[in-house]
Amino acid sequence: MPDCLFCKIANGEIPTNFLYEDDLVVAFPDINPLTPTHVLVVPKKHYENITDNVPAETLAAIAHAVKVVAEQTGIDKTGFRCITNTGDDGGQSVHHLHVHVLGGRKLDPTAGEGK
Repeated sequence: MPDCLFCKIANGEIPTNFLYEDDLVVAFPDINPLTPTHVLVVPKKHYENITDNVPAETLAAIAHAVKVVAEQTGIDKTGFRCITNTGDDGGQSVHHLHVHVLGGRKLDPTAGEGK
């Protein structure tokens, strides 16, 4: 999708520091972090959200990237939260499937965004 921010980041049109990259996904720090560790895992191919017939291979790559990022940042030892917002009412602000990986402090169990 030509005007998609995450497509441009995943394709290298907008430079960023990838914490993880493979053939299907990239992971990079969120520019407006809600927690000390806040990483986005984004498929390279454009999918609107998790309901967009995402292939199992891509979902597995997302899960693997979450694991690697958690290990790299050390939040695998203390705990973390993964969030995928879906649609406007679900809080999705960039309409390209992405998973927020949040950690680095104790998270409020009643707050979906890690606040």
